[in-house]
Amino acid sequence: MKKFRWVVLVCICISMFLIPVAAESKNEAGDRDLQGTIRVSGAWALYPMMVKWGEEFGKIHPNMRIDISAGGAGKGAADALAGLVDIGMVSREVNPEEIKKGAFHIPVVEDAVFPTINDKNPVLTKGLMKKGINRKTFEDLWMHDKTLTWGEIIGVPSNKDRIQVYTRSDSCGAAETWAKYLSGKQEDLKGVGVYGDPGVAEAVKKDIRGIGYNNLNYAYDAKTGLPVKGLKVVPIDVNDNGKIDPTEDLSTKQKAISAVVSGKYPSPPARDLNLVSKGEFKGPVKEFVKWILTDGQKYVEEVGYIKLSPAQIKKAVDKIGK
Repeated sequence: MKKFRWVVLVCICISMFLIPVAAESKNEAGDRDLQGTIRVSGAWALYPMMVKWGEEFGKIHPNMRIDISAGGAGKGAADALAGLVDIGMVSREVNPEEIKKGAFHIPVVEDAVFPTINDKNPVLTKGLMKKGINRKTFEDLWMHDKTLTWGEIIGVPSNKDRIQVYTRSDSCGAAETWAKYLSGKQEDLKGVGVYGDPGVAEAVKKDIRGIGYNNLNYAYDAKTGLPVKGLKVVPIDVNDNGKIDPTEDLSTKQKAISAVVSGKYPSPPARDLNLVSKGEFKGPVKEFVKWILTDGQKYVEEVGYIKLSPAQIKKAVDKIGK
């Protein structure tokens, strides 16, 4: 009789450990049931982050495939509204015309656009990084197509190197955001048009007199935290006092992020990056986006982006719904 009781107790103890394991196995099997393909296109600004999210989500859901391509915010919005992709990456505000066509959107991270110059700029060692460039000068270059020399920028008349301006040729959030900072629209921007964020960076790297603008992760190297090799991020003299204050220093990625988070960097060119679909997110797409706003946020700083505030995340999650 005593032997029987011991057997019963042993069986009960074993079952207590087996039940949670069985439940966990069921959950894992449930995860694997999520399957299909999610198509994503759009902004270069969001592309590195979305690639990381796609990789990590695929580890949890091995039967899901995330196809991601970059091509500019305009392409992302157009593709999503045309039903060519499930998600459009849009690195600017979603405009009223797109909303009228059924655009449903949420922010997922923050980013900013930074002015970039060649790291061998002719006046780099003559005070440019200490003085910076103010908004009016940027406006003269990109909006008014004014011919200026690098010597004129810092008050060295002997330097006659004419500034060569570069802009984006593709419809994109970076150009739209930069133009908004200068009180215009992308089509108002002057300069040599170059396709894509990497394209502008490469053009400036090859032109000692060049100036362009790039999103955070194309202006700075993810590993070193310094500007990408061949580039320098020229600081903006926000308060127009003729010198770069500590809060205006953009010499490293961390300082740039701190300037954006603290509100010391102008907004624009700081802005939210959005995911867009035609109508509300549904099925596996909805699950992917919900994961991005929750567990996926832990990868944001690792990849080098700026996290949304808890209030922004809650608002976005509530908008998506259960």
